Amino acid sequence: MQEKINAGLLGSIKAKQDFAAAYSGELCRLVEALVSAFNNGNKLLIFGNGGSAADAQHLAAEFVNRFLIDRRPLPAIALTTDSSILTSIGNDFSFDDIFVKQIKALGQAGDVALGISTSGNSPNVLKAIEQAKGMGLLTAALTGGHGGKLLPLADIGLNVPSSFTPHIQESHLWAEHLLCQLVDERMFGAARP
Repeated sequence: MQEKINAGLLGSIKAKQDFAAAYSGELCRLVEALVSAFNNGNKLLIFGNGGSAADAQHLAAEFVNRFLIDRRPLPAIALTTDSSILTSIGNDFSFDDIFVKQIKALGQAGDVALGISTSGNSPNVLKAIEQAKGMGLLTAALTGGHGGKLLPLADIGLNVPSSFTPHIQESHLWAEHLLCQLVDERMFGAARP
């Protein structure tokens, strides 16, 4: 078991290091885009499936409530949380439309749409990013592996170049926390130790 623990730790660290080496510039671009959107009265719309849905909710909570510093709430909405909307769209139309219809209803030019997909190939995430682009939202993606179809589709693409799903998801959470911290620092100053 100790061998598995050590190997898992090293694999997780490597995934984060590879991500940072390849995509830290894109992460900084997303920070600046969010700062601009929030300062201009726009919002962040976040979506994904499964663990990525949980990440969307986690990230929205950090922005709306707080991350490391007490500051005004920042407008972020996880499109994964309303079971009535999700099930009615899935039942009446298609599961592939659960995010695209919410983008149509809630999105406005100047907002940021962040799609999270470990594979980069989730049909409902792809459709929502396409819709968001067509409406003038800035689009961003968090993906893994080779990025699938989603990575090149987004205006800002962040990809964890790993084939191991747990390490991709761990790196996504790390990147999401960095996003919160860097946005907060750009808008409100650094947290005091």
